[in-house]
Amino acid sequence: MNRTDLADSYHDRGFGCSQSVLSAFCEDYGMDPITALRISTGFGSGMGRLCHVCGALTGGFMVLGLKYGKVNSDGSKYGPATETTYALVSELARRFEETNGSILCRELIGLDLSVAENRAYAKEQNLFDTRCVKYIRVVVVLLEDLLQTPLPA
Repeated sequence: MNRTDLADSYHDRGFGCSQSVLSAFCEDYGMDPITALRISTGFGSGMGRLCHVCGALTGGFMVLGLKYGKVNSDGSKYGPATETTYALVSELARRFEETNGSILCRELIGLDLSVAENRAYAKEQNLFDTRCVKYIRVVVVLLEDLLQTPLPA
């Protein structure tokens, strides 16, 4: 099963966008799926229904952190691992916005999901199964490309 199918399968089983993206990649970088699902739960609907940065995209940011994130301290806040991770996060966000017109859940879905009536409307209109699935797939494809791109020396 490829990562897009794996992310789709998580979403189909009722997991959120961030959970679906992170879980599709987590084992490649030493994280078990249960931990991935738990840690990414709060990032759905633009971070806990705040409708800020898209959950699929924040799941992608976490994947980049798993691969490139800082684990050793040289005393500097912004060492090479941090700089690499920040640059890749920025690039993923740029590509996502270029493809979708925004990185914000509220703009991508067209609703404020902190309002119960809007969530009900989104569910009734299948927005989570149409729009969100599209964003999950876009992030997976963009991540696969970024993760295979050689970093500058």
